[in-house]
Amino acid sequence: MTTPHPRLTLNQEVREALRDGRPVVALESTIISHGMPYPQNVEMATEVEAIIRAEGAVPATIAVLHGTPRIGLDRADLELLATDPEVGKVSVRDLAHVMARGGHGATTVASTMRLAALAGVRVFVTGGIGGVHRGAQQSFDISADLTELSTTGVAVISAGVKSILDIGLTLETLETLGVPVLTYGTDDFPAFYSRASGFASPLRADSPEEIAAVMRAQWDLGLPAGLSIANPVPEADEIPAERIDGIIEQALAEMAEAGIGGKDATPYLLGRIVELTKGESLRTNIALVKNNARLGARIAISYAAVNGAVPTAD
Repeated sequence: MTTPHPRLTLNQEVREALRDGRPVVALESTIISHGMPYPQNVEMATEVEAIIRAEGAVPATIAVLHGTPRIGLDRADLELLATDPEVGKVSVRDLAHVMARGGHGATTVASTMRLAALAGVRVFVTGGIGGVHRGAQQSFDISADLTELSTTGVAVISAGVKSILDIGLTLETLETLGVPVLTYGTDDFPAFYSRASGFASPLRADSPEEIAAVMRAQWDLGLPAGLSIANPVPEADEIPAERIDGIIEQALAEMAEAGIGGKDATPYLLGRIVELTKGESLRTNIALVKNNARLGARIAISYAAVNGAVPTAD
């Protein structure tokens, strides 16, 4: 068992699960504060936690509250994250600053990975990972998610790279960084809202047990990187690429005209796409997060099993 870092606060449910070697699934909080409107954000967060519990694992939503990194939140914490305008978007570079100021921070993929690893949690579920932004040849806008995946041993289950990004360049960068990228049950790499991006999957896995075995082998070898597990959105919930691509291009053009960039780019784009699709993209986003939660819980259970623990549902 990994001893959690002393600067972290774990709730009782998560602390006892980690002590007993039972499966725990980390969840980010930026999707709550900056990824969806209220009240859908709180509803999504509570439903995702319920899915993970129903599968037999323990959810651990992560955020910084009152300057303290928290691993596992209650309903009041989720409401705060969903409604308080003072909650900042916190990546790894921002953690120390928001802690020192005693502030609130919603954690990105990168910072959630880092805090999960410090707590001893090896599986993390999100919607989509960040990557290389379109036009990065000029802007150098590349998400810290990719660097974190190369250095932090956590398996990240997503619906692929957010389709507002340059998926091809992101896959090339992950290869350069030595990050295993596995697609679940398909040879096509998914594109968040859509099941296929037009890029082949670097690697394929067809069961949670196979993914758990890859995790074990990766870290038994002392390789530092995490794993990116791309789980396609369910077919019934996808927005076909030929329809969403034009909407994304329109949102990107509007963002450029407005001069929006940096950490504000992704929240702006996701929000504008919700408007342009009349809410369809939000429904797809919620569906894919729930789908990822089911797979993530099963991976966490399988990983606990290969490490000698006997998972038990609450």
